[in-house]
Amino acid sequence: MTRLGDLERAVMDVLWDVVPGTSDGVTVREVADALEGRELAYTTVMTVLDRLAGKGMVQREREGRAWRYRPAASREAHIAQLMLDALDLGGSRDAALVRFARSVTGTEAEVLRAALGSEAEAGIAGPRSADTATGTADDALTDRVDRPVGRRPAGEAAER
Repeated sequence: MTRLGDLERAVMDVLWDVVPGTSDGVTVREVADALEGRELAYTTVMTVLDRLAGKGMVQREREGRAWRYRPAASREAHIAQLMLDALDLGGSRDAALVRFARSVTGTEAEVLRAALGSEAEAGIAGPRSADTATGTADDALTDRVDRPVGRRPAGEAAER
């Protein structure tokens, strides 16, 4: 999976934050307006969205003379793929996984345990559901996490 530059990430953040999964997407103008404070030209935002479409990060659909854009995958699916790609960089995957597991907070460790338990149960019960296979998060697990991984509330120390 391709890593995103700063502007690409900002545009994807707008899409992930603004476009619900059932939405028809947003226009270049709507993305440019959401990037307030950056003072970007319309054509710059259009170029970034076009490049993201070429990378497979966004889907676009023609609406009259304009395009409507939406994320091709959820933010969580993108982050998970980045993590998997990092594991493929070489060295020992096992060692990297152990190091990662030791670096998460207690709450994050609980989420990982629950996810691994769900996977183990699904393996015993049979194939995963279509939603799990396509990368959508299991609601029971994602509802337990109310902040992005890696961000800790002020005053919370990492449990190692």
